Amino acid sequence: MTPPTTLGDLRQTEWSEPRLHLRSVKDEMRHNLICMLEAGREIFPGIVGYEDTVVPQVVNAVLARHNFILLGLRGQAKSRIMRQLVTLLDEQIPILAGSEVNDNPFRPISKFGRQLVEELGDRAPIEWIPQHRRYVEKLATPDVTIADMIGDVDPIKAARGGHLLSDELTIHYGLLPRSNRGIFAINELPDLAGKIQVGLFNIMQEGDVQIKGYPIRLALDVLLVFSANPEDYTARGKIITPLKDRVGSEILTHYPPTVEHGMKITQQEAWLDRNGGALEIPDFIHELVERVAFAAREDKRIDRRSGVSQRLPISVLENVLSSAEQRSITLKEKQVVPRVTDVYDALPAITGKIELEYEGELQGAETIAKDLVRRAAGNTFDARLGGADCDAIVEWFDQGGALKVSANERSDVCLKGFSTVPGLLDVIELTGLAPRKDPATVVSACELVLEGLVAHRRISRSDELGYVRARLERPQFGGGPSAPDSPF
Repeated sequence: MTPPTTLGDLRQTEWSEPRLHLRSVKDEMRHNLICMLEAGREIFPGIVGYEDTVVPQVVNAVLARHNFILLGLRGQAKSRIMRQLVTLLDEQIPILAGSEVNDNPFRPISKFGRQLVEELGDRAPIEWIPQHRRYVEKLATPDVTIADMIGDVDPIKAARGGHLLSDELTIHYGLLPRSNRGIFAINELPDLAGKIQVGLFNIMQEGDVQIKGYPIRLALDVLLVFSANPEDYTARGKIITPLKDRVGSEILTHYPPTVEHGMKITQQEAWLDRNGGALEIPDFIHELVERVAFAAREDKRIDRRSGVSQRLPISVLENVLSSAEQRSITLKEKQVVPRVTDVYDALPAITGKIELEYEGELQGAETIAKDLVRRAAGNTFDARLGGADCDAIVEWFDQGGALKVSANERSDVCLKGFSTVPGLLDVIELTGLAPRKDPATVVSACELVLEGLVAHRRISRSDELGYVRARLERPQFGGGPSAPDSPF
C-alpha cells in the first residue's frame, strides 16, 4: 500500500488519531519495547554478557521514559547499545516534506512547517523517514560549539531568501533540533565543554531549546543518551553537576563476566572469514586469546582505570590468524591452523592496547605482553588439562631431553619432533584436546601443553635450546609470573 503523500491523505489514516500523532518519542519507544517484551523478542541482538545486568537497566530506563547515560571503560559496547536503540522506534513516521527538524504534520514546531500548513492546508506534502534517519550521534570534542549543537544565524539563508536576520527562517539548525522526534546520542560526554553542557539543560528539563539570537523556543521531542568513561572525569573533563542531576538513569557497563562470554564476543566481532574456508581455529586457541585479556585486566602493572578493551582479544585473534595464514602460504599448506606461537607473534595487537603503570613502564610493554600470553597459556592448560598426568613429559626433560621446533615449520615435521617426547601425544589423546587424525591441530595442542608446563615452571624454554628442563628464574616486578623467553 502506497503511504500518504499529503496532509489530507494522512488525515484519512490512523495517524489522525491523537494516540499516534500526539505521542512523544519516549512513549513511542516505551510502547514498542513493551510489545517486544510481550513477544519474547531479543532486545539488543549481538550484545553478549549484559543479559542480567546492563540490558535490564536500559529496559527500565526506556520504560521510565528517562534520558540516560552509559558509564564504563573503553570497549564495553556503549556505542553499540546506543545505536541499537533505533530498533525501538517505529519503522517510519511522517514529517512535512523539506522540514529540517522533522516537523510533525499535525503540530509543526518550525516557522517553515507552520507556513507550509497554513499556505497549502491538506495539500501540504508529506515525507516518510525510516528509523535510521531518526538517530543522530555526536562525538563530544572540546571544539564543539553551541552553534553545532543548537543552531545559529545563517547569513547565506537570509541573503538567498531575502529575509531579515531576525527572521526565524534564517536559522541554521544544529544537531539537536535536527534530531527532533528521534534519538540524540553524545559519545564521551565529559569531553564536551562545560558551557555546551549547560546548553543541554532546557531540552532535558523543559523539553525545548533556545536558538542564539532569536526570541523563539523550539519544543523538541527527543530522547537524549550519553556515554562516558569514568577515567574522563579527572583525566580530560567532567560532567557538570546540574547536567548529571538531570540524567534520569546512570547505567554502569562492564567487561565480559566470564571467559565464555568473552570468547563469544570475540568470535562474533573478529574477521575470521578468510582463506576460502580452509581455516580451522581450535577451541583452546580461542580460549587462550581471550584469557590474555582477562590476565591483562588483573595485572597490577597495567592501569585498571584505563581498562583493557574487548578490542584487544579481537585484534589479537585476527593477528593470530594472519600469522597462521602467512605460514601456510609460505609452506604451501592447504590447512590454516593457528598455534600458540602465533599468539606470541600477535604481540603488536597487545602492546598498543594496554596503558602501563610505573612498574610496567620499567619492564616495557613487550615484556609484559609476552608474560600475559604465557599466563593465559597456563590458565588455558589448567582449564583444559588440569587433571592430566604430565609427569612422563616433565621427567624426560629433567633427564636432559630438549626439543626445539621452528615456529615456521610444516605440521608433519613439527609432529615428528613432538612425538619424541614421551607421553605428550598420549596426554592430548586422553584429554580429547585434538584428534590424532588432524596433525595441524595436534601440533597446536602440543604447543599448548608445553607452554602450560612452562607457565607452571615444570619445564623451561630458551632461544638457543627450545624446551628444556626447568631452571630457576629471576623474580620480577608487579607480582605476576616472570616474563617468558621468546617463543622457540
